[in-house]
Amino acid sequence: MRRPLRGFLTTLTLLVLAACATQTVPPKAQISGETSYDPQFPAPPELQPQIAFWRNVYASWGRGQVALHDDRYMDLIYDVITLPEPVGEGYTSEQKALLKARFDGLEEQLRQVERKVATQAPLNPSEQALATRIQASSGGPAAISGASERLRSQRGLRERFKRGLEISGRYDAAFRQVFREAGLPEDLAYLPHVESSFQNHAASSVGAVGMWQFMPATARQFMIMNAAVDERLDPVASAQGAARYLGNAHERLGSWPLAITSYNHGVGGMRRAQSTYGNDIGRIVQQHSGSGFGFASRNFYTEFLAAREIARNPQRFFPEGVAFEPPLNLDRVRLRQSVPATTVASYYQVNLSELNSLNRAWKPAAKSASIPLPAGVMVWLPNGTLTRLAQRGSVERALALLADPVPATR
Repeated sequence: MRRPLRGFLTTLTLLVLAACATQTVPPKAQISGETSYDPQFPAPPELQPQIAFWRNVYASWGRGQVALHDDRYMDLIYDVITLPEPVGEGYTSEQKALLKARFDGLEEQLRQVERKVATQAPLNPSEQALATRIQASSGGPAAISGASERLRSQRGLRERFKRGLEISGRYDAAFRQVFREAGLPEDLAYLPHVESSFQNHAASSVGAVGMWQFMPATARQFMIMNAAVDERLDPVASAQGAARYLGNAHERLGSWPLAITSYNHGVGGMRRAQSTYGNDIGRIVQQHSGSGFGFASRNFYTEFLAAREIARNPQRFFPEGVAFEPPLNLDRVRLRQSVPATTVASYYQVNLSELNSLNRAWKPAAKSASIPLPAGVMVWLPNGTLTRLAQRGSVERALALLADPVPATR
């Protein structure tokens, strides 16, 4: 839900490096993709290079690899650099220097090719090989113009995506239930792979927070966010907010590709694109140049398609196996009235510290009972709490505070 940056999940800052005389040209797509047509989530031919690119980012290239590529013509991958050890979440000074040298060198070589082609000056063998590579891409001969300005780097995310798959085992059934009950496609449950890799603590530099990466203004429209609670930090409550947002976006736009893209670019922005290109997501991605419709927005839908494909076929993309976490196994209720956390703990006979640890959306003031929890907020309880209270004959008193318990995931 963040615009326009997706923080740690997107770019490596353009640090990168100086080309050697000969460029290494990796395969355009190391893992082939699905071919079946899905009317809800179409993948037109013109978007296939982008889908293949993100498939490689998520399932082929690890964090020890950095691709230098064209940010428009995504099949134009100039090189995939292997970082020197040790490889961690960040970059060592040696790695930064290597990347910058290689990026700067390639950028300069591209400038030379652009200049010589524009003036019809002869190319040396290395420049000719580079020009031929560009011309063979989906951009064709015209892609030579501006190639140096479109150079971008992307670090591989295979390890992060795999970890996201493991965590998704905990939430997949609950998220699918949310979308199913909202009458929306269940596969929207794959969006956190793009937004946060299922990291609930994810926070972007522009203020998006949580597994579903909602910005504050949007969160206030679709979930509870006040002095006591920030439901962006509750994965299921924020999934319900995402379902409300996406349902509203689809109702206004009439297209799932546009509704999904609006999650990054906004409904208003997508309506402007729609006014020119209709529902043709391929033309919008390739030709739309509206305000704020940059790399992140252009790629958001194709990232979703790539993530969805991988998540639906984990054994194919991660043959070494994925250790999925067990599904959520907690009781849930929704408050009918505003009450302090201490009252909830007392009524449900749960230790307040345990209750606080289960309810990630509660802010410190609510956890300490300085301010009450608002009516309508979902409360997570240890598994078996309601059964235990029923056996003791005290569940009726406890439920007096609450609406019906939230059904377990199915």
